[in-house]
Amino acid sequence: MTSEVVENEFEFYSKAEKYWKDVPATVDGMLGGYGHISSIDINSSRKFLQRFLRDGPNRTGTTRALDCGAGIGRITKRLLLPLFKTVDMVDVTEDFLTKAKSYLGEEGRRVRNYFCCGLQDFSPEPDSYDVIWIQWVIGHLTDNHLSDFLKRCRAGLRPNGIVVIKDNMAQEGVIMDDVDSSVCRDLDVVRKIIHRAGLHLLAEERQENFPDEIYHVYTFAMR
Repeated sequence: MTSEVVENEFEFYSKAEKYWKDVPATVDGMLGGYGHISSIDINSSRKFLQRFLRDGPNRTGTTRALDCGAGIGRITKRLLLPLFKTVDMVDVTEDFLTKAKSYLGEEGRRVRNYFCCGLQDFSPEPDSYDVIWIQWVIGHLTDNHLSDFLKRCRAGLRPNGIVVIKDNMAQEGVIMDDVDSSVCRDLDVVRKIIHRAGLHLLAEERQENFPDEIYHVYTFAMR
């Protein structure tokens, strides 16, 4: 659990904010020097998401999505804007959201809100989103804050809406990264936090074709 590796909660968050302030507002910056994996990532995410958007009685809508830990809008631009009428973005780093306005280009006019806020303090508008996409950011929340945030996300879903988490998974336990002040949890820990938030897993998938030297990445859909 993060309580075992995070000694000072205030420092855990402030160090992360400081780290991201010094990161270049580029795709390569967002991906920690792994910009070349962006297309593989987006293509897999699109396939994963489209199974919920296909026709059927419990089909997820395509009116509005929320991109959490959005950065400059890499996922908003390539995954969410092509599939949803409007998108909201939330990120703790103001410079990234400023850059997003030019990076997103003409399609960026369909981004309704740019929220500058840490997820531990953010509440999605209730009953508003078909998809809430949370990628490579849960490690910046303590277990309690992540569980509470997921509860607020659940309240933010429209009928048949889903919350998606895509993130690194440790082999065992919880590993602290002192460089960017984040944690990496194993699958069991993440599943328990999801369950604690009152969400039910609909699908779980391991990302393929990523470099061998990085953590395994898993995608979860829940509601």
